[in-house]
Amino acid sequence: MTQLVIFTAPKPFKNPHISTIQTNAIRSWTEMGREVEIVLLGKDEGIGEAAKKLDVNHIPDIEVNAQGTPLISSMVALTRQHFPAPLYMIINTDILLFPEILASIQKTREQADQFLMVGQRWDLPITELLNFSAGWEDQLKNRVITNGSLHPRGGSDYFIFPDYCYQSVPDFAIGRAGWDNWMIYEGRHQGWRVIDATRDVMAVHQNHDYSHLPDGKPHYKLPETFENIRLAGGERTIFTLMDTDAVLVDGKVKKAGLNWTKFWREVEVFPLIRLKSYTLAQLFYAAFHPVKAYREFRAWKRNKDRE
Repeated sequence: MTQLVIFTAPKPFKNPHISTIQTNAIRSWTEMGREVEIVLLGKDEGIGEAAKKLDVNHIPDIEVNAQGTPLISSMVALTRQHFPAPLYMIINTDILLFPEILASIQKTREQADQFLMVGQRWDLPITELLNFSAGWEDQLKNRVITNGSLHPRGGSDYFIFPDYCYQSVPDFAIGRAGWDNWMIYEGRHQGWRVIDATRDVMAVHQNHDYSHLPDGKPHYKLPETFENIRLAGGERTIFTLMDTDAVLVDGKVKKAGLNWTKFWREVEVFPLIRLKSYTLAQLFYAAFHPVKAYREFRAWKRNKDRE
């Protein structure tokens, strides 16, 4: 019986390096066994062929925005419709996982009913197809420890949640900034356990350039990112891994540690996640970050004057 559905919208399989790292990632997920279904969404070049070759599921017809970028809302809805399961994971298609993540998910599920599991990634340069023969896990982990680096605590590249969470998701563009931050914000806003699993879960990002994006720009500089932020509810919903309220350590879900930085951040977001007031959140943000708030106001004023 399927316990977990992993779903993703790959980039086109036309750039040789992108094709290689996406194949590596999907192959690593297939190593998890029969309790896991893998779903590739979209009809860009090579996706259907890759799904057939790797013996995973494929949903070609998903909704896209005006730029042709797949929408998270459609991905979630179609995956739920075609592959009902108790647990789901949405993930970027350049992320390698290890089969042991299943044990971490199960332990989390035993301790929390409504939750979101997220975590930092390890960045690693990989240019070749990986060999998934016996012992590949230890070999790859050694390579990560030797040549990889832990990414800063910005957004997450994977999101694991029970079926009854995230029943409604805005029309975010996949692969652009903002939607991953909203996932963390929404979990806190709904009062779910938002768990940083970095210590127990090694997720490996295979480094790549931005040549697949318009003009080769980083995703956070694209208009679709600004639209994602608008759909998320504005700048105040840009939550990071620092905004999680729990951690997974040795299979146990614990309350996140509190230092002065974390304490004041919790004070800052209190109006948003507890009082559900965006107006108060703006005032608190201005009190904590007056210079940034002033710059945001000036940018907003300029845009209004142009309208």
